[in-house]
Amino acid sequence: MTRLFVAMMLPFTLAACSGGEQKAEAPATEVAATTDASLNAAQRAYAEANDRMHAAMGSSIPADADEAFVRGMIPHHQGAIDMARIVLEHGSDPENKALAEAIIRAQEAEIAQMRAWLQAKGLSADAPAATSPDTPTSSDPHAGH
Repeated sequence: MTRLFVAMMLPFTLAACSGGEQKAEAPATEVAATTDASLNAAQRAYAEANDRMHAAMGSSIPADADEAFVRGMIPHHQGAIDMARIVLEHGSDPENKALAEAIIRAQEAEIAQMRAWLQAKGLSADAPAATSPDTPTSSDPHAGH
């Protein structure tokens, strides 16, 4: 299980540590998801979730470090939820499916906490989010649950 987790997270870790330079080209996963017909449904779903998450995380970075943290973490957590849903749909390992269910519960609760923090600070809780097509876009953290 640990090896699987490390293998799944390695691309995200490498992307996060790649430095501050911006590239104008599309991420490799976006290109692969749209042009490589050899990808299976799970691979396409993971690539699409990854692209949504990264687009939302980099869409706007506030000057305030606390707000930037929360606004970046909301789509990051939504990305984890989206990936967990993909493994529930396409995966077969019971341990991974149980982990995915736990991740969904924990990340949804933390998204609600972060949206509540934004509202308490008088800020819009409509933070950019890496939403999947079936994810509610309302500022209500409990919408659709």
